[in-house]
Amino acid sequence: MRKQPEDRPGGAKQVSRAELGDLGTRLREDGQRIVFTNGCFDLLHVGHLRYLEQARRLGDVLVIGLNTDESVRGLKGPSRPILPEDERAELLAGLACVDYVTLFGEPTPHEVIRALRPHVHVKGGDYSADELPEAEVVHAVDGEVVIMPLVPGRSTSSLIERILETGGERAGQS
Repeated sequence: MRKQPEDRPGGAKQVSRAELGDLGTRLREDGQRIVFTNGCFDLLHVGHLRYLEQARRLGDVLVIGLNTDESVRGLKGPSRPILPEDERAELLAGLACVDYVTLFGEPTPHEVIRALRPHVHVKGGDYSADELPEAEVVHAVDGEVVIMPLVPGRSTSSLIERILETGGERAGQS
């Protein structure tokens, strides 16, 4: 039996790759400005929240391309992700600033961008527009790239390091 949207992790906010093109078309026809970002979003933290809230303010709809567990391992190593993709999708979908979440397993979100055709593609300040692999694809679908500053001292890797250093005690404190 096919899962109904509300039965998926992330509920109706999670869209499949097959649904993405129709979603993009419908949103554009409704005059909505589509903002897209992507990432691993492992161990959701305040840096993620602030980044996503800022990205959402650039348009009417925020769509997140979430790396699958397999692609996170390829990017971050065999000990990652900490949280499985269904839980990461559910956490992201639970944020008020997030409208849709879609999973992708490729090294880059090129195919997601081609299907969705966002008006704006947002990446964190650890990238520059010149070195962003998907910039050419974004421009090919008439989108613009926006580099958003990161929240200093807030990253999943630094959070994991603090947890390991403290043995889990006071990990959330600066």
